[in-house]
Amino acid sequence: MLSFLLFLLNFPHINASLYHPLVVWHGLGDSYSSPGMLNFSSMIRDIYPGIFIHSVFIEQAQDKDKRAGFFGNVDHQVGLVAEQLAAIPELKGGFDAIGFSQGGQFLRGYAERYNHPPIRNLITFGSQHMGISDIPLCHPRDLLCQASRRIIKSAVYGHWAQSNLVQAQYFRDPTNFEAYLATNNFLVSINNEVAFSRNRTYAQNLASLNKLVLVLFSRDTTVVPKESAWFGSERSGKGHVLGTDTNPQGVLVEEKSKIIPMRLQPLYLGDWIGLRELDERNGVIFEVCEGEHMQLSGCWRDLVNQFVGK
Repeated sequence: MLSFLLFLLNFPHINASLYHPLVVWHGLGDSYSSPGMLNFSSMIRDIYPGIFIHSVFIEQAQDKDKRAGFFGNVDHQVGLVAEQLAAIPELKGGFDAIGFSQGGQFLRGYAERYNHPPIRNLITFGSQHMGISDIPLCHPRDLLCQASRRIIKSAVYGHWAQSNLVQAQYFRDPTNFEAYLATNNFLVSINNEVAFSRNRTYAQNLASLNKLVLVLFSRDTTVVPKESAWFGSERSGKGHVLGTDTNPQGVLVEEKSKIIPMRLQPLYLGDWIGLRELDERNGVIFEVCEGEHMQLSGCWRDLVNQFVGK
């Protein structure tokens, strides 16, 4: 037996069959083949020698893939990724997945809308599951980010922005909720927020996950509010949870509470996306990484050990 195990360790292509494959979707301002993403994959292979890892891309050219994180139609991009994953033989039996920042809610969108091949465990780091209510500042030298930010701030709920600016497609303004519901295509859809168009398949697919691991960064100032990573959102100015079922104003909450937690969200209470079902069988895991947005330090390693590969 010992000689057989040593044999396996010396042949990574055989080792790969011992682990569930992994799919990774990078965040805003990054690309699938950046040094950081390549290094992350390398560190995972140190833990699981020979594991198959696929890094999602929209464009194969690195600069164009980075640009696609700012400019493009997210519905179209998620559809492209579904075709991409379905064409990879190593993934046909299912896979674990890690989404960094916006890549996390995009992978959730894939799980809800397609999920063929299926995701087993999904880990999202600092992802904007309930959208963002402000556009964070950009680095002074990041001209691509600055251009995107200016356009979003000027016309976030215009038709062009909602079809072409990635961040606008998950901008959820609690002070202008009606415009969000009327114009947004991506986040409104994957959160099943409009009653007459609610898709039950989304709930069935998300509830089919083994684990959904939601990672929040303790000092995150990039994702506003940072609790969006845990399906939290800002209340309206009148102190309401915003929802669209029997009461258009939503559920009244205490004025001192600025953030509505996941289990008080209408999408959770009504189980619009299968989140409540998943949570009630202990399938939703809340984790914290200490630090700023995407400051992974060592917090990723324990999560990879628990929820990837095995």
